[in-house]
Amino acid sequence: MSLDEAARQLKMAAHDAQVSFDCVGLGDLARAQEHAVTLRASADAALTALARALEDLSPQQARSAGEDAVTALAEDA
Repeated sequence: MSLDEAARQLKMAAHDAQVSFDCVGLGDLARAQEHAVTLRASADAALTALARALEDLSPQQARSAGEDAVTALAEDA
């Protein structure tokens, strides 16, 4: 996995966390739980990608790949 994937998964987890939080406030606990489960899956996928990047990339490569990943996500938004 790449840092692109890690960044994408983290962004999805953040979105699901916000939706879950909002659902709690609305009293929609089933939907809150559903989004909490999907945020956990996204966070786990990001953790896997980051662990792999730690093994495969030098600090300079990680800095460059990380900047590219965040920039690409920002452009997609």
